[in-house]
Amino acid sequence: MLGWRINFACLLFILAAMPGAAVADYSGTSHTSLFMRVYGHSNPPMGFVRFCELNPRECQARPVQNQRLDLTPTLWNDLEQVNLLVNKTVVPVSDQDLYGRSEYWTFPYTSGDCEDYVLLKRRLLIRRGWPLSALLITVVRDERGGGHAVLIARTSKGDFLLDNKRDEVVAWYKVPYRYLKRQSYRDPKRWMSLVPKRKNAVLSQAGNLPR
Repeated sequence: MLGWRINFACLLFILAAMPGAAVADYSGTSHTSLFMRVYGHSNPPMGFVRFCELNPRECQARPVQNQRLDLTPTLWNDLEQVNLLVNKTVVPVSDQDLYGRSEYWTFPYTSGDCEDYVLLKRRLLIRRGWPLSALLITVVRDERGGGHAVLIARTSKGDFLLDNKRDEVVAWYKVPYRYLKRQSYRDPKRWMSLVPKRKNAVLSQAGNLPR
């Protein structure tokens, strides 16, 4: 029951931030591609917008030296250690139960919602020397259709997923999620759609879009 409530809370911020947006029934590129593909701009989740208002330093654009980070064994260990540490330390609790509201993005202390896991993982990796441009907050629908947030590590060897639902770090295409949108690597305040525009139009005509 708790997991359903958490997913439902995450779904609320997705629907609120994506008026008229489609839900892809496949990822932004083929399921065997190492790299995700974007399809123009998208609206940021409102919870993220409020988070940036309260934490402007966390959302400042920074110089992008390399388009993709060279993934060394040391950096791979960073991903695995941080993902496991946060997953084992933070207890999953919905924003409604913690703060009395459906959506509130913040850094967790002992408990938090899906996006809180993401924010903490991103902060810890940045402290280990990872550039902000390589750590992209991403909004998806999970295998049950629930709203969810994950962290994508953008590297020369592909895009990898850090998820509070699994302790292992995996390639993004190996997880049966529907990828909706993610941050731009150039500017964390800008968000990019992961849904092909043609697919958007088809779903809209079929009446399958959330209103």
